[in-house]
Amino acid sequence: MSQPIVIKNARLFNSERGLLEPHTQILIEGERVEAVTQEAVPEAGRRVIDAADRVVMPGLIDCHVHVTASMQDLVAQALEVPSLVVARSAKIMDAMLLRGFTSVRDAAGADYGLQEAVAKGLFRGPRLYIAGLPISQTGGHADMRPRSVRSQHYFCSCAGLGLIGAIADGVGEVRRQVREQIRTGANHIKIMAGGGVASPSDPLEGTQFSMEELRAACEEAEAANVYAMAHAYSPRAVTRAVQAGVRSIEHGNLIDEATVEVMKAHGTYYVPTLSTYAAAEDLVASGGAPGWTDEMVAKLRKVSTRGVEAIRLAQAAGVPIVFGTDLLGLEHHRQNGEFALRQSVMTPVQQLQSATITAARMMNQDTHIGRLAKGTYADLLMLDRNPLDDIGVMGHLPTHMAMLMKAGQEVQP
Repeated sequence: MSQPIVIKNARLFNSERGLLEPHTQILIEGERVEAVTQEAVPEAGRRVIDAADRVVMPGLIDCHVHVTASMQDLVAQALEVPSLVVARSAKIMDAMLLRGFTSVRDAAGADYGLQEAVAKGLFRGPRLYIAGLPISQTGGHADMRPRSVRSQHYFCSCAGLGLIGAIADGVGEVRRQVREQIRTGANHIKIMAGGGVASPSDPLEGTQFSMEELRAACEEAEAANVYAMAHAYSPRAVTRAVQAGVRSIEHGNLIDEATVEVMKAHGTYYVPTLSTYAAAEDLVASGGAPGWTDEMVAKLRKVSTRGVEAIRLAQAAGVPIVFGTDLLGLEHHRQNGEFALRQSVMTPVQQLQSATITAARMMNQDTHIGRLAKGTYADLLMLDRNPLDDIGVMGHLPTHMAMLMKAGQEVQP
C-alpha cells in the first residue's frame, strides 16, 4: 500500500460547479481520493505536496481516440501484423498520458488485451475504455475493402485490432455483432450510422443501417448495461441515430438547428472532433496523406468548414458537448490543440468541463473520473498557470504541468 498523500494549498477546479475553490486540501489513499476539504488536515504519516496556490484539476478525458491508429492509411493499417500494432499503440498511449489525458474512450480498434495491459501496468497510458470493432453495414464507413475486392475476407483482422468494421446486414446480424463486441469486453458500442471521410465508397450525406437495425444495436447495448455511440455527419443520419437511442453523436459537422433540437430532446451528447480535420487538411496540402482518393479529399473539405458552426448550434441548444479528437497516424501529438480550435465558440470553463465531468457523465463513469471528490480515482493535473484565464495553457500542458497523477501515482515524463 502506497503512503497516503495530502495535497495542500490547492486552487481546485471544481468541474461540477465550473469554478476554482481556493485553499483546498486533497487527501489520497491508494488509488482514490479520500477527502477534499478547505479545512486544515493532519499531515503526520502522509506524504505532503504543497500546491502553493497552483491550480489542481481532474485528469483530462478524450472521448474519441484510436489508440491503435498508428497510420493515416487505414487500409494499410488493417494489414499490419497485430504484434506491431500493439507495440506502436503502447507508445501512442504513453504520449497521451503525458499530455494530461488520464482516461480515454477508444472509438474502435483497441481490444481487451490492450485495456488489461494498461490496467496491469504492462503499458503506461490512460485508463482505457474500449468499443472493440465498429459495427458497419456492407459498404458502410468501416467497410474498408477497395471497390475491386469482392471477398468478405480481404483483411486479416481476427486479432480485433485496427479500425476495420464488423460487417452486419440485417437485424439478426447486427444483434450478433453487438453481442460479440460485448462478449469480448466492449465498454460501449460504435455504430457507423452514416457516411464518412476516410472510407472509399460511402457518400458523406448518406444514411447507413435501417431504423430497425439501429434500434437493434441500441437495444443490445442497453441490455448489457452499456451504450451506443454513432458516427454520423448529416442531419438525417444524426437524427435517425438519435431517435434509435444512441447516447452520443461523433463528428456531426453538418448538423442544423432542427437536428440539435432533436438531440436536446433525447438527452444526446455531442462529441465534435475538430483536430482530425485540421490535421488531415495539413497532410493533404503537404502531399503526406497516402491512400486518400480525390473523393475522400472532397469530403474532408466539406466537413472541415462546418465543425465550429456545429458546436455553436449545439451549444446554443443546450446539447452537452464532450472533448474528442479522432487523430490518426503521426498526428496524435495535436491532441491538446483541440482546445484552441474550440475557443471561439466555448468558454474556458465549458471546455474544461467538456474534457472532465461532461465526458465522465456521458460514459456513465462520473463516480470514478471527471471530478475530484471522495471516492473518485486520484487522477489530477497541477498547473502553474490558470486555464480559466487563458485556455491556451491547455494547448501546451507538458510545459505547464507541475505534477501529473493517475490513480494516486505520480507520473514522471
